[in-house]
Amino acid sequence: MNDAVSLSPQNTATSAAPASAGTPLVTPPITPPITPPITPPTTPPTTPFVASPHQIFLAPALLPTQVGPAGLRFDFNDGARVVIPDFGQPLPWRVRISDLRDDSTLTEVSLSSGVVRSPAKYYVPYGITIWLNDVMVFEHRFDLRDQDVLIQIPLAALGDVLGWIPYALRFKDVHGCRLACVVTPAVAALFRDAHPDVEFVAQEKVERRKYYATYNIGLFFDDKEFTQQPRDFRETGLHRTAAHILGVDDTEARAKTALPDVSRPMAEPYVCIAVQSTAQCKYWNHPGGWDAVVAGLRERGFQVVCVDQKPRYGKNDFWQSIPEGAIDATGDLPLTERARWLMHASAFVGLSSGLSWLAWTMNTPTVLISGFTLPHNEFATPYRVINPDVCTGCWHDPAIRYNHDDFHFCPRHKGTERAFECTTSITPDAVLSAVDRVPGMLRTPDAG
Repeated sequence: MNDAVSLSPQNTATSAAPASAGTPLVTPPITPPITPPITPPTTPPTTPFVASPHQIFLAPALLPTQVGPAGLRFDFNDGARVVIPDFGQPLPWRVRISDLRDDSTLTEVSLSSGVVRSPAKYYVPYGITIWLNDVMVFEHRFDLRDQDVLIQIPLAALGDVLGWIPYALRFKDVHGCRLACVVTPAVAALFRDAHPDVEFVAQEKVERRKYYATYNIGLFFDDKEFTQQPRDFRETGLHRTAAHILGVDDTEARAKTALPDVSRPMAEPYVCIAVQSTAQCKYWNHPGGWDAVVAGLRERGFQVVCVDQKPRYGKNDFWQSIPEGAIDATGDLPLTERARWLMHASAFVGLSSGLSWLAWTMNTPTVLISGFTLPHNEFATPYRVINPDVCTGCWHDPAIRYNHDDFHFCPRHKGTERAFECTTSITPDAVLSAVDRVPGMLRTPDAG
């Protein structure tokens, strides 16, 4: 929606904002009615970087970061934003925000002062045109080359980050911008040395007044107006939604990593597993399934290493422990250490979870067990295990709002015998059959 709100002169401060690449088209320069003395602007108070419980992204700088003539300001840190200062008298300004791809008008507002915003917050190559007294006084054509751009990624979900980083890197390559990505220090340690031309920055260290444009990548469940994403992520898949928000090709790709230690952690051949997740619908709920798979892997001549963070996790009447016979490599280890285990593993067996995405990132053959998500939600793997003959895919149903607060979320069959049938129906034989399709996995203890 468009906003037109009053701003006082002190809220039009130029302070440390960089000069814009906009094109002033005033010949001669703006003359009366902008001749009355204007109180010199002062820098407004800086809002601390404190994320509210309901806001996972940093809000943009209070004022747009780019400066045009006569105190006009604009940027692309919350979609397109334009500020017309209050000069103490009514002036006939008109602001048009357009899509440069087809020159279509996205919003056009007449106002005397205030803020004009674009509806969409995802990538659009915007054009901004401003008139005073029906004379064009400023035009800016969106161009990211050599500009500072911030991409914000939620910090809590490892799989989301690993699926989205490749598209952020593609965005940088396409546009030639100076890219900063908001990630945790643990994630930064995976990628920083492999991508020295990208700034992997902690959220609390972001300088909001620095950026020409900002893009927020997330799973926007309630974005019915499609202002945060051009397509519903449930339709496109977890990772590809980042490509659509950023306007780049959605062909799947891994991000290159650089680990401080790439030595093999054990001499014997081994398979990594991860059995934990954040909700019961994401677990493999077949009774005794993991114990049977570990036994089967050991019969094939492999050690089995559990690389979860927690050795035991669950809630209420559901708990999952490290399977019998698995080596315990759990704990609060650096993410780079888990990546080291994964990069040398003959295979990885896991769930629709962050460690499956890490295994895929490390180019490890990944056997992925899931039923609440459909295969297009995750990376492509020939070793996907799903039972299509039972209830599956509730994650993708737009009529169902996923409840992050309900550990036992099963929207169609909770409290019935069919609860979690998407994975209770997946047998250990089905998982081991997928494992056996991985090159080199059909071996025996005497196979050498």
